Amino acid sequence: MHKRQKVLVGVSIALLIVVFTTGMIVGKGLRDAFSAETEAYEELKIFAEVLSLIQKNYVEESKSKDLVYGAIRGMLNTLDPHSAFMSPEMYKEMQVDTKGEFGGLGIQIGIKDNRLTVIAPIEGTPAERAGIKAGDAIVKVDEDSTKDMTLMEAVQKMRGPKGTKVKLTVQREGTEDPLVFNLVREVIKIDSVKSKMLENHIGYVRLSQFQEMTSKDLSSALKKLKDAKMQSIILDLRNNPGGLLTSAIETTELFIPPGKVVVSIKGRDAKKQKDEYQSGNKNPYDSYPMIVLVNEGSASASEIVSGALQDWGRAVVVGTQTFGKGSVQTILQLSDGSGLRLTTAKYYTPKGRSIQNIGITPDIIVKPVPVKGSASTPQMLREKDLERHLKNESIESRPGKKEVPPQPEPSLSEADQEAEDIQLQKAIDLLKTWEIFKEIKPVQAAG
Repeated sequence: MHKRQKVLVGVSIALLIVVFTTGMIVGKGLRDAFSAETEAYEELKIFAEVLSLIQKNYVEESKSKDLVYGAIRGMLNTLDPHSAFMSPEMYKEMQVDTKGEFGGLGIQIGIKDNRLTVIAPIEGTPAERAGIKAGDAIVKVDEDSTKDMTLMEAVQKMRGPKGTKVKLTVQREGTEDPLVFNLVREVIKIDSVKSKMLENHIGYVRLSQFQEMTSKDLSSALKKLKDAKMQSIILDLRNNPGGLLTSAIETTELFIPPGKVVVSIKGRDAKKQKDEYQSGNKNPYDSYPMIVLVNEGSASASEIVSGALQDWGRAVVVGTQTFGKGSVQTILQLSDGSGLRLTTAKYYTPKGRSIQNIGITPDIIVKPVPVKGSASTPQMLREKDLERHLKNESIESRPGKKEVPPQPEPSLSEADQEAEDIQLQKAIDLLKTWEIFKEIKPVQAAG
């Protein structure tokens, strides 16, 4: 089994509240990398020339640090959408994010058609309560235009101390005039694990994000459900953007026998570099009938878990096509306390499937019922919609399946909306049927 490192896996789509990154491996810097490419030094002469000319001739005095940081951001903007530069303040916030508590509005955002676009508001946050919806284009933060604003810059502008205000101007499809939302920032604490017992002794567990304590909290939740006579499991990964890779691995190994591959990671030279992560839990919950719920908001770490359980035939995956985030970002701390999030590899399911731009195709496709009162059904943002996304070398989904176009998703149902949650109801019905067939005994042949 590969030695586990602290890694983030999620849709690196800059959450206001959640870091969306798939496979973030924490490293220590890029100083060693410079010695590998002597050619780069020749090109740096031009950079030094421009820097010198600006400092000597620009109409206003400019700070070298601002110029260098701007150049680094520009360099990263030529790569894929999940590679980014982080100022020292952003780097500290990134480290805090994995703890599951941070300040802000509660919006998952990405860039689509050069516009800052809402992927989804996070349940129970100021953004959701105010009525911000998936597909909304954020055109202003306070009075600052978001045109040419990077995701990290947008995150920084929308975060802030609890009780402070921020104004978002939003353009919504089907609405002629922009919508203005005056929001008050809150400390957002996301409990990554929620569980309850449903009818027929079906244990229901929802994971909202993969944090440091997620697998431990999940294990505790499963034990309580087991003590309450749980007979089957629904693992709900809908709208889960990802999080820590180690957490995704530990979550998966709760449901599969030890020694099974959970995920493999391949870098630029896939023939020489391949890291495999295997399950090691000696007491897994691997005998319970199991359904995994996914949708377009299920990304990265969620796709690792659902893909592994699907590949090993451990669970039936129900819902709609997932986000399709199959790349790995390494976090590199720079000498001044700033950081670099650099895409360094792609990850693959146990059977060698790359989900980049494709996602996980459910075994049973169940489209959600459109949200009541919606005049339109905005299309969910997915990996393939992002600017400069990486290609998939295989561009083939699960054999025998066709990629399903994304469908609009309702917010996750609470108890009073459970009956309208068609995906959850389908999972319950499947598990009920599962139990019925298990009890049917074969007819004995006449003697």
